[in-house]
Order: sequence, then C-alpha cells, then structure tokens
Amino acid sequence: MDATEVNDIVIVGGGLCGLATAVALHRKGIKSIVLERSETLRDTGGAIGTRSNAWRALDQLGVGSKLRPTAVRVLKNREISLDKGGSNEETSLANDETRCLKRSDLITTLADALPPGTIQFGRQVVSVKLDPSNSYPTVQLHDGSSIVAKILIGCDGAHSVVADFLELKPTKEFGLSVTRGLTHYSNGHSVPHEIVRVTKNDVVIGRAPIDDKSAYWFVAQPLTSEEHAKISQRPELIRESTLHAVEGFSTEFVQLIEDSELESLTLTHLRYRHPCDLLLGKFRKGTVTVAGDAMHVMGPFLGQGGAAGLEDAIVLARCLSQKFVSTVDRPITSESQTMTKVIMRGVEEAMDRYVKERRMRVVRLSTQSYLTGLLLAPSSRSVKSACNVSMAVLFRNPSNHSQYDCGVL
Repeated sequence: MDATEVNDIVIVGGGLCGLATAVALHRKGIKSIVLERSETLRDTGGAIGTRSNAWRALDQLGVGSKLRPTAVRVLKNREISLDKGGSNEETSLANDETRCLKRSDLITTLADALPPGTIQFGRQVVSVKLDPSNSYPTVQLHDGSSIVAKILIGCDGAHSVVADFLELKPTKEFGLSVTRGLTHYSNGHSVPHEIVRVTKNDVVIGRAPIDDKSAYWFVAQPLTSEEHAKISQRPELIRESTLHAVEGFSTEFVQLIEDSELESLTLTHLRYRHPCDLLLGKFRKGTVTVAGDAMHVMGPFLGQGGAAGLEDAIVLARCLSQKFVSTVDRPITSESQTMTKVIMRGVEEAMDRYVKERRMRVVRLSTQSYLTGLLLAPSSRSVKSACNVSMAVLFRNPSNHSQYDCGVL
C-alpha cells in the first residue's frame, strides 16, 4: 500500500471490538478499513458470555437476530464454594437475556456484515506517529510501509500499540491465568441451561451450554509467567496443566475438560487496566482514540469485557457520525485545508464526547471486575474482607451492569 495514501478512518485490530466498530460505522454510512495482523479472522477463545446489554448492542449492529439461533438462553446462575464453610448461591436470569456464543460465530457474523475489502489481513501495526505537516496519525506497518489516517481507532487489545501512542499507563497482571475450551457432544448433552462457577483452593471452574451439542468451560488458577510461557502455545500441555488444577473437583467437570476439543484450548495470563487509570487516563490525542480492551481490558469475572467493547463501538460510531464529513476526494487547496481543519476539530469534539460517555461506565465495570477478581485470587483474609465491604457498598445489585443500555446507533 502506498505510504502517501490517505484513509478517512483506520481501525487497528480485527477482533470483536474492531469489527463491531467497523460495522457500526458502516451502518452510519461511513467507510473504514480494519488492519488485522493475523492472516485470517481471529476467532480463538472458545466462547463469550452475552447478557442483555450485549444483545442491545448486537441488535443495533443488525446481527442480533442472526446470532440468537446459535445459542440457547441461559436461565440461571449458580456460584458454588467447596472450601471450608462452603456455600451455594443461586440467581435467576429469567429477566436477563443471557447466552453463551461461540466466538467464531460472533466474529464471522460481524465480518460478513462488512463490505468486501474492509478487513486487510497480515497488516501488523508496530508504531504510530503524527504527521507534523497536517497532524494526521500515521501508522507504521511491520513490512516497512505506512498508512496515513485522518481518524485512527485502536482496537488492538491489552498490548495496544495505539494505547502506547496515547501514553496510557501499562496494563497490570492479575496473578491469575484462565484456560478456555469447548466440548462437543455428537449425541447431545444434558448440561442444564445455567452458568455454574465452582471455587476450591484458589481454583475456579465455570461451565455454560452453548447449544444442544456443545458447552463452554473455563478454569482460572494462579499461574506464574514462566509456567504460562512454557505451555501457552501447546494445547496438549494446556489440557494436562488444567486437569492437574481441577483434581478434587467433581468427575463431570474433569470429564468436560478431558473431552474438550484440543484446537479450542487457549491459555491467557489475565491483565487489567486499573480503575484509577481509567478514571484519569487521556483516551484521545488529536484524532486518535481507543476502544475495547485497548481502553479498558479487565478480568473476565463479570463476563462484560466483550460486551463493553460492543457498547464502545455503538457510542463511538454515533458520536463520530454527528461530526464526520469525508474529505478524501477534495483537491488539496488552501480552502480545503481550512475546511479539513474545521472538520477534524469536530472529530476531536466527537471523540471527547465518546470518552466522556464511556469513562464512568467502564470505571464501574472495571472496579467491580477488579474487586471480584481479588476475591477469587489468592489474598489475605483482610484483603478479602475489604473487598466484600467495598462490593456491598458500591454494588448492592451485583448484576445491575447487565441492564445498561448504550442507546441507539
């Protein structure tokens, strides 16, 4: 691609948030390109929980009706502790649309909703800088080429190059790793339509049905960076390590992992952006901003990380559409340069509105996820006590986050 080419909107990252942002812009009549470092769609990670707030966003993207038939509705949530003084807490989800979607179904459906050529594969962004002549962001690619963007949106995950350009504070490690996988039953299964999460000795195993023949599971456990590096790229070692971690759990959970599809297994060292950094961080520089995990990566303890990225896409596209006017085909004259500056100032104002609207939403989600993670991670009794008090004060209704409505696109 010619280095002098100018694109109106460039999205870095073709994951869930990047594709959702491109779809949202497309539905507003705005063209964008998505730079994805992989050679194919990134649909790893097993599955993703979607609650009512996520389905509101998916409906705004025009894909909700296509995805609902792919996953059964979950009606109940169960939390079980097998530690001393164990407990069993049950919550009805009858008034909350909750489903567990295969990530591949979600990613493919979003990609299919985009015009051909929107996603450019094999294009890894290694740095971002501003062009001193016009203040446009320029992305440098791994192959030495560069692309000029009038608007740059970083949806490139926890290790975001765009977030580094914005000088956001580095993400932090949680001290936990999570293994995710899918198990397929050719003759069907009898897994209840419920999410169950069982805790024992600092290990958490969760399970949810996807459809009548497949189920999703995860195991969170303390795991050092050295151990993670040794096994994260070898599915057979991931399964072996996970089976060792769940020794002492019920045979149905052990069998679930033993029967899992080897190619579906992933091991992730959990990272998060601290709530204080979200509260104080500057998420816009010129016409550059971030969305999804690049902005607010959080632990999976609420099942809201992906949903928050979908909400970002709706809000960002809505704000930009109110200010955005294409200037690519205009001849470069002093008059057009002045007009472009006016439009870009409008884009900056739109991005500021987006950041303002999203900031407190993601601060609350991140805080609740952070506290929940501390309760699950190995920590002292005093820390867990403080977390319980904070949760009781700040989040009297712990499921209220799923009732959020990001609004109309």
